[in-house]
Amino acid sequence: MTVETTSQRNKRIAKNTLLLYVRMIISMGVSLYSVRIVLNTLGVEDYGLYNVVGGVVALLSFLPGSMASATQRFFSHALGEDNQEKLNRIFGVNSFIYLGIGVLAFLILNTGGVWFVENQLEVPEGRLDALVSLFYIAVITFVISIIKSPMMAIIIAHEDMKIYAYMAILEALLKLGVVFLLIYIPGDKIIIYGFLLMGVSIIDTTVYSIICFNKYIECRFKNIRWDYMLAKQIIGFTGWTLFGQLTTVARGAALTILLNQYFTPVVVAARAIAVNIAGQSNLLAAQFNTSLYSPIIKSFAANKKKEMYDLVIIGSKATFFLMWILALPIFIEMKNILGIWLKNTPIHTVEFARLTLVEGLIFAISLPLTTAARAPGKMAAYETILGILQFSILIISWLLLIAGWGPKTVFYVAIAVNMVMFFVRLIIVSSLTGLPVKGYLKGTIPEILYVIFVSASLSFLVAYLLPEGFVFFALTVITTVVVTAIAIFFLGLPIPVRIKLLDFINYKIGKLTKRI
Repeated sequence: MTVETTSQRNKRIAKNTLLLYVRMIISMGVSLYSVRIVLNTLGVEDYGLYNVVGGVVALLSFLPGSMASATQRFFSHALGEDNQEKLNRIFGVNSFIYLGIGVLAFLILNTGGVWFVENQLEVPEGRLDALVSLFYIAVITFVISIIKSPMMAIIIAHEDMKIYAYMAILEALLKLGVVFLLIYIPGDKIIIYGFLLMGVSIIDTTVYSIICFNKYIECRFKNIRWDYMLAKQIIGFTGWTLFGQLTTVARGAALTILLNQYFTPVVVAARAIAVNIAGQSNLLAAQFNTSLYSPIIKSFAANKKKEMYDLVIIGSKATFFLMWILALPIFIEMKNILGIWLKNTPIHTVEFARLTLVEGLIFAISLPLTTAARAPGKMAAYETILGILQFSILIISWLLLIAGWGPKTVFYVAIAVNMVMFFVRLIIVSSLTGLPVKGYLKGTIPEILYVIFVSASLSFLVAYLLPEGFVFFALTVITTVVVTAIAIFFLGLPIPVRIKLLDFINYKIGKLTKRI
């Protein structure tokens, strides 16, 4: 195997990150536009009901998510060891496991899930039959997504981000087509929307299958066979990951259902929009972390601990900064952004969205730590402790809602628990990998706090001094992004990185000037 230098690794990570950014920008644009059109087409009440039904299905979304994470960890570990035979066995075993998970999810959702929709959800009169039909459609779509997960994992493990980006663009364009078709196709819009999204999932999974089976040796049918010992190892690792993902879902989908129990569908719709905004704001950070996943795992597998620690520390700062540069202007101008984006903004949406952004920023710092925790393959203590903390968000929120607290309570609880989880996660990762806690905190927190203080102070001052109006709104957003970028450059980046970045920019400007 060719030995990769640090410079080559960094260039590869940068290239992959750039590809993922292109993917993210297109996906973000389509997603934000789609929410606006779907909200107006379905109406606030049906949009809220659609997300409630999706929340019930999402209670099992941890299955493909945790399996994909486990699969990617084993793929990346085998690639780090340069062991093709092991890679073949891993994909073969995972093919059988995913098939079993698909069958299990289908059975659970078509028994307990249907009962829950029919008997426990607060449904407006005359809409129950439509919601049950939508639920069956959502179940089929979900099972199809399970089949796709291992193929996405193998592409990311190989760091073929061009394919991953192109596939996301294809999915985004198909979903854009769904939005336009939804407007013109007559009938019950909520059911039509479900059918169209199921069609997108079928096409997407088919294309993924064709690409993987033709490009990667380990995905060929002749290599798909059962290995009991390897399956036991993968299932053991995944079992704890499943627990962690289940508790994460309890914080998300179950909270949506909880809000439905105590408040109106309008409140649920407000939370769905808030979560969507925070999710889009976090895409830059999430895409960067995706490009870090395989390098971190491979560094650990090759016993390059110093390299791994550097990736985690630099990655934690970068994931936070990449979300902060988007989150700050959105936070400041949330009311105006929602007014432009949505024709009718549900009540509580502004407050919900701002609180969700805060929670997302706390978690963004932890993204590389979650990747590092998976490298050794010892997940029991990590997932048990963090899983209990995640589940506590649901329990505490439920108790406070029973006591009569308002809907914003669930967001405050999530923020508080996520702050605790950051430090707990760091301590556990240190015990698993040897990551120095003091070194990590010293290398991340001061720069992050400096950037927050300077950029937030100046940006809020600008927003306060400027009058109302679209031109001043745009000026505030642009100024905030520029101020934040400058703060990150001078306060968040070490001097050697700044020098390299300036050299790179000058090099590109020089090439461009010569062409002109």
